[in-house]
Amino acid sequence: MTASRPRQPKSLIAGPFQPVINSFRLHLSAEGKSPKTIRTYVEAAQWFAAAHLLAHTGHTDWSDVTADDVRAWLVYLLDQYSDSYANNQYRALQQFFKWYADEEEVGNPMGRLKPPKVAEKIVPVFTEEELNLLSKTCKGKTFVDRRDQAIIELFKATGIRLGEMAGICYDPEHPERGDIDLERRELRVTGKGRKERMVKFGYNAARAVDRYLRLRGKHSYAHSPKLWLGINNRQPMTANGIYQMISRRGDEAGVVVHPHKFRHHFSHSWLDKGGNEGDLMELNGWTSPQMLRRYGASARNVRARRTYDRIMNGE
Repeated sequence: MTASRPRQPKSLIAGPFQPVINSFRLHLSAEGKSPKTIRTYVEAAQWFAAAHLLAHTGHTDWSDVTADDVRAWLVYLLDQYSDSYANNQYRALQQFFKWYADEEEVGNPMGRLKPPKVAEKIVPVFTEEELNLLSKTCKGKTFVDRRDQAIIELFKATGIRLGEMAGICYDPEHPERGDIDLERRELRVTGKGRKERMVKFGYNAARAVDRYLRLRGKHSYAHSPKLWLGINNRQPMTANGIYQMISRRGDEAGVVVHPHKFRHHFSHSWLDKGGNEGDLMELNGWTSPQMLRRYGASARNVRARRTYDRIMNGE
């Protein structure tokens, strides 16, 4: 497998191909796709048009594109980037051509192609020691410590996505109208495609959030509908702000951490402890079993290693 290399700035000037891409963007918006999804799909089409069609072919219209054009683009991606990144680009471009074929009633150059295979990798999860070190970095009683502890505990307990964490709403005057219910230990999150789902969390997370809320009421933006507020009476945190906070706490603890690693850990732990696969799909908001297979393999590997120690070493 080709090693991942630093990503270079993309050329996204699509020239004569841009008008159709604009129509694709409008279609995605009308379908209610998230801004991140729209950006991913649109940029995949722009990049393909700019870096391959304009640079290496004489095509001037999307109807000129052939399967060989897409194959040549995939060869370039696999040579320059990781297989998982090439796979993501393939699937984004696939959405564009599927829409274009339906819209213009023409053939789909990707109709018979298959995505690049992605090598199975070990799912990165936390050790208990790492989680303890991470928690110790925010054991103080300041606003920022209690806020960060609450976010970390909620990540650990639910495995929700970064954007879902940033989007949690809270109404201090009418808590029942918000997304989080501490009594029932339930959280409503808005996931991909703006789909809502309910997830549960444990008592440690509930206590951490409760401690944060007691200080949140004194914040200048306490009236904000967003749960997580910035330090020094600044505006609510964005997803990028939460990401930076998690990275900073990881540096303080000496632990490699990013928000999605909590999702890895939650999913892995659920299956390792014998949790139902269908329940995990519901809690994580998955509609495809693809991710389930990946985490299932990770959990099976851990169980096999434990069994080895029990059988071979008598532990």
